Amino acid sequence: MGNSTEILLIRHGETDWNAVKRLQGHCDIALNAQGQTQADALGQALRDEPLAAIISSDLRRARQTAQALAAQQAGPMQVICDPGLRERCYGAFEGLYYSDISQRYPAAFAAWQARDIDAVFPSGARAGESFRKFYARSVAAMLHWARRYPGQKIALVAHGGVLECAYRAALSLPLSTPRDFPVLNASVNRLRLEADVLRLMSWGEVAHLDAMAMDEVDQRVP
Repeated sequence: MGNSTEILLIRHGETDWNAVKRLQGHCDIALNAQGQTQADALGQALRDEPLAAIISSDLRRARQTAQALAAQQAGPMQVICDPGLRERCYGAFEGLYYSDISQRYPAAFAAWQARDIDAVFPSGARAGESFRKFYARSVAAMLHWARRYPGQKIALVAHGGVLECAYRAALSLPLSTPRDFPVLNASVNRLRLEADVLRLMSWGEVAHLDAMAMDEVDQRVP
């Protein structure tokens, strides 16, 4: 592999807002009980994969997932936080249910659904980001950390939007095409930075969550 870096790109576990389709963006929402269980199962599944570093978005749902991963590693590991791995900022859309956004902001919602990559959402507590700017930010953060650990394996714990950007970058997909691939809670998505090119190795690994469901069934059996 030479100096290539293996990246385990992980989406945080479930939150209550995920479950009811409420847009989070930069809102700092914690994992719910299901999400914490997912994070613990993720950590268990990756306990034998030696990680040189675990870098997380500084939002709580990602940090909690990263900490569950760090807790299962062989030696003590500190989670490094990087705001560059945050979810896209959706401005005034944040905190709203998807169903409400179309009614309150019909023009901005239509631009979002049409995948206008330069559209900026109405400002709320924070100014929104265009998809083009978000893509540049999140991919730059991923490449920064991958370049710091050549020849090693790292985990980046982030958000659905960041996973989307990584997938598009690795496959050279236009930003304007529909997202027709999954970005799953507590999934493991494997990429490699090789000769400074991001390559996709595998996507959407969630077998550890199936095992978690089986464990829950087993615990109910007398």
